[in-house]
Amino acid sequence: MKKPPQDLSNLLHLSGKLPELAEKAELLNNLNRYVKQIIGGPAAEQLNVANLRQGVLVIETASAAWAARINFQKPKLLRQLQAETLPMLTAIEVKVNPALAMIKANSQVNHAQLSNESAQHIAALAEHVDGSLGEKLKRLAALASRNRHSKD
Repeated sequence: MKKPPQDLSNLLHLSGKLPELAEKAELLNNLNRYVKQIIGGPAAEQLNVANLRQGVLVIETASAAWAARINFQKPKLLRQLQAETLPMLTAIEVKVNPALAMIKANSQVNHAQLSNESAQHIAALAEHVDGSLGEKLKRLAALASRNRHSKD
């Protein structure tokens, strides 16, 4: 006979590695929000708290330029974190992780709209193009004009 499934919240509070991982993930998530609040501005959008190990807070950013900007704010950030939340914090390490740029680029959706004039030009071009390309151009022009009418 099979055991019934256990509630996930019960598994998180049992002994073993899972509760430790859940606690550390929550800590890092809260630290990420707090550090972004302290840094503020556009630099806050370019960083993520990656880890806290042996008194060292590891912050990742997408480029060396943003890492340099964050490094300028490290002393202030370290003092504030030590005073308010992490007295055992000894250092802050800023690392460049180019994969963050890819994640942010994929998450941004382009909502560009075609103008009426562009839709008319595409429709006119579609009249002179045969085959599947002509059909696709006609659908694109129709979609552009439909989107334009729905927003008006």
